[in-house]
Amino acid sequence: MITQRMLAAAVLAGLVLTGCAKKENEAAQSAQPAAAPAQPAAPAFAVEAPDSLRALAKVALDSAAKLAQAAVPAGAIDKVELEREKGAIIWSFDIKVPGQEGISEVNVNALTGAVWPIEHENAAAEAREAREDSARAHRPAAATSKRP
Repeated sequence: MITQRMLAAAVLAGLVLTGCAKKENEAAQSAQPAAAPAQPAAPAFAVEAPDSLRALAKVALDSAAKLAQAAVPAGAIDKVELEREKGAIIWSFDIKVPGQEGISEVNVNALTGAVWPIEHENAAAEAREAREDSARAHRPAAATSKRP
């Protein structure tokens, strides 16, 4: 016949064993090595950035992207180029805004982080800029270099 003392002892022993198991489990979890830091995710947009210009840029792509996104918060970055424009090295972001035709172009100075005024380009302006970029890329190096 089980007495109240035997039942109380059994319950107490169960609680002690449960507490010990919990402490062992916590100790085992804390002894496990920390997970390796996550690698930065690849951008969800097309990036065109020559290594020669990346080496000169002081503002990283992810920092410039945050600045561009802040300038057009309702949009999503579609494409980015690191290029020389008007004597400066810039990150040029094409940002598509839902419900809006064309793109908003946000330029971020790759040396200072300064955001230039936003330009809105319709499809015709985008096509013209693409043709100009293509023509510039196909010129001999001497023809495309500018002297200060």
